[in-house]
Amino acid sequence: MTLPASAPAVPHPATALQPEDFDLLDDWLDTLREQGVEAPQWELCEGFMAALVCCRSPVAPAAYWPVLFESDKPLEELFPDAALRRQFESLWARRWQEIAIALDADVERLDDERAYCPQVLDVRSAMAQLEPKARAEALALPDADETALAEALTQLPSFAQLWALGFMLVVESWPDDWLAPSREKDIARTIDDALGNVAALCEDDEGPLEVSAYVGDDGEDGPPSMSADRLESFGEAVWAVYDLRAAGLALGPRVSQVRHDQPQPGRNDACPCGSGKKFKKCHGAAD
Repeated sequence: MTLPASAPAVPHPATALQPEDFDLLDDWLDTLREQGVEAPQWELCEGFMAALVCCRSPVAPAAYWPVLFESDKPLEELFPDAALRRQFESLWARRWQEIAIALDADVERLDDERAYCPQVLDVRSAMAQLEPKARAEALALPDADETALAEALTQLPSFAQLWALGFMLVVESWPDDWLAPSREKDIARTIDDALGNVAALCEDDEGPLEVSAYVGDDGEDGPPSMSADRLESFGEAVWAVYDLRAAGLALGPRVSQVRHDQPQPGRNDACPCGSGKKFKKCHGAAD
């Protein structure tokens, strides 16, 4: 499979990132935040990357790093340690390839081992399963007051909310990449519906606490932390990303408008390329 030109180069055969790899990425992002960089949680980066994979046209790293980190500094300044920067870029590239391969796989169920599995955490359930004292410490509360703990849990992001926000950040930053030509009405409708499914997860889950997506070290499910509708919406959003990837590949990169110094042929005139088609059906077709 050929990856988009915007995909970072992979210096060695990609292997699936392990939990310790994601822990390392989280640690690096924590370090950037300590240095004053507006670095997001990895979950938002995950959604951001998934959207970049789905873009019609390649987005260069030099263009997307400033958006992700809200900084005009190049990656070389954010990670002045060259060895650390190469390690970060390597893990980023491996995850990029994983996502692209998963979205191009012909799967019918999301529990297929080949399917795209976003790296999202049910943080509300993860916190709720902690003992009150440990939970208060994790939430930076002065004490384990029951009311304060309950209120703090509601302030945490809803399940997959950061992932969806990361995805939509790319959509908002490069809006033209999510527009289909006027002649492709079915694809345009698919894109609109799919983006709606992803955007729905940007909202808070205000439903009853019915299910959990957190599994503890003992293999037991965590405390209920979201509505059943939220979990269902997450599945619909993942399928929506598949639709967006397929739409992007079907449409191909956007074609830049060319400035013509000479008058263009009339729309009903023969196309000057020699195809024999009318200009409006060939090189004059609107994108």
